[in-house]
Amino acid sequence: MSHVAPEEITEFSFLAGQARTLGVAVPPVQRLSLPLADGRTLSALRYGDAPIEITLLHGAGLNAHTWDTTVLALGRPALAIDLAGHGDSSWRDDADYTGRPLAADVIEALRAWTDRPQVLVGQSLGGLTAAAVAARAPELVRELIVVDITPGVDQSAGPAALREFYRVVDTATRDELVDRAQQFGFGGSREDTARGVFLNTRVRADGRVEWKHHFAHIAARLLDAPPVGSAAAAPGAPAPKILGEHGWADLASVTAPITLVRAELGFVSVDAEQEFRTRVPQARVLHLAGSHNLQETAPTALAEIIRTAADSIGP
Repeated sequence: MSHVAPEEITEFSFLAGQARTLGVAVPPVQRLSLPLADGRTLSALRYGDAPIEITLLHGAGLNAHTWDTTVLALGRPALAIDLAGHGDSSWRDDADYTGRPLAADVIEALRAWTDRPQVLVGQSLGGLTAAAVAARAPELVRELIVVDITPGVDQSAGPAALREFYRVVDTATRDELVDRAQQFGFGGSREDTARGVFLNTRVRADGRVEWKHHFAHIAARLLDAPPVGSAAAAPGAPAPKILGEHGWADLASVTAPITLVRAELGFVSVDAEQEFRTRVPQARVLHLAGSHNLQETAPTALAEIIRTAADSIGP
């Protein structure tokens, strides 16, 4: 009697089910890899075969697959990049995960993988990175869409929630991490959250499940660490960085149209939104019902905003 081995679950195994739920077809998807000059590698997902006009940057602790449902709803070719230290991209030795260093990698990727200015969409940390890209390489960006982040978000609930979330970086099962993610409001349905956890974890040799991105392993230590130079600060290795200091300057330098999409249950407070409107008066601000990861909690509505930008006649 013959036995059929169960089909191996891969990073693309979930797309068919997501597409059925949306009533759309699964586009061709491939994993891209770009060697960088310093020996690191940048990884990304390319959806579709036609020229790319939309590039997507995820938030801290996520990866390119966080955009899967949004891209399926969008129905357009797109590039979703794993930022350094996340997904299949290399970790940084200096642990500097602020917008400008991350943007340098993204600029190289856009020059290698695209042939026209992009509608550049960044969520959370990806939004600050996208602003840095648009400021430093304006010829690569046709329109900038920043999702649920402002440079002042460190004064709101975001980092506090992330600090608590990443106090636990490994568990006995993936289900425990799914429970924790839902408790903190990261992700949508339990099925969606379970998919995200699968794509963002690995099983260690001891059988424990851990987050595979660097951010999880430095976030709690960074946010609880004493100031560099204080008596309690450890000498030697450079302090990890995730909160940049140049976000407002980057936004002020952007010449492309700017949109802030604020999640009604997200990290951008009313005061932070008002500061954004004051500092970036040329930008428009839209609200969507959902939590911080709108690409997972409101993918269809977010896809419509991106589609409208892609369909508009650019400069």
